[in-house]
Amino acid sequence: MSETIETSSETITLTIDGQEIQAKAGQTILQAAQKNGIYIPTLCALHASKENGLKSDIAPGTCRICTVRVNGRTMAACTTPVAQDYIVENDTEELNDLRKTIVELLFVEGNHFCPSCEKSGSCDLQALAYRYQMLSPRFHYAFSSREVNAESPKLLFDRNRCILCRRCVLAITTEDGKQLFGFTKRGDKSGIIMDEELVKNISEEQAQQAMHICPVGAIIRKEKGFDTPFGQRKYDHNPIGSETVCTTCNGEKS
Repeated sequence: MSETIETSSETITLTIDGQEIQAKAGQTILQAAQKNGIYIPTLCALHASKENGLKSDIAPGTCRICTVRVNGRTMAACTTPVAQDYIVENDTEELNDLRKTIVELLFVEGNHFCPSCEKSGSCDLQALAYRYQMLSPRFHYAFSSREVNAESPKLLFDRNRCILCRRCVLAITTEDGKQLFGFTKRGDKSGIIMDEELVKNISEEQAQQAMHICPVGAIIRKEKGFDTPFGQRKYDHNPIGSETVCTTCNGEKS
């Protein structure tokens, strides 16, 4: 399936958590849910908006936080297209425990020291830990030691916090389509790398966008740290998921 989602005008009816909704053919379950004010968590998929600078949605399908049960089978909501009469289970105890497990694994696999991170209060991973009431991970910390790259004049890239979502790989490109970030190696050796020459000349706008689309604090815009004080950040007042707005029920939040 294409990583850039396209839609058509054909209308499809499906059910999510017992609620019958309308979607367009070509939309994913995640897109249909967002359009109808139903929250499905994600760390890798991102809806295009003026705020994040994306012209089209991206859905790498890497984090699996959006796992739902479709007609009895577990599927990733961000990469599964809608189909007529699909019955989708989303907000269940089983699936939420699975999501909590993924969040815990991401925390122990990396080094996420939230009190010192610029993204604290705006971090999707931290916000999901709050949502699923993660007090202490059930798994042992890996205590990995990874490189912090501060060579770029505008960006700091901390691989200790990277969750390999691939948002930066898909979203940050030059005008002629060259990717500034890439994926390297496989398995527990896999990681994100930067094109040093391209990143050296990254624009102010792209540097800010790279920090914005990163769901954690792996990409930080230099000299702009802590612009927004604690207490005024994205999730300081409203938890993750509360931003979902139903477009068919007078804008009421889910």
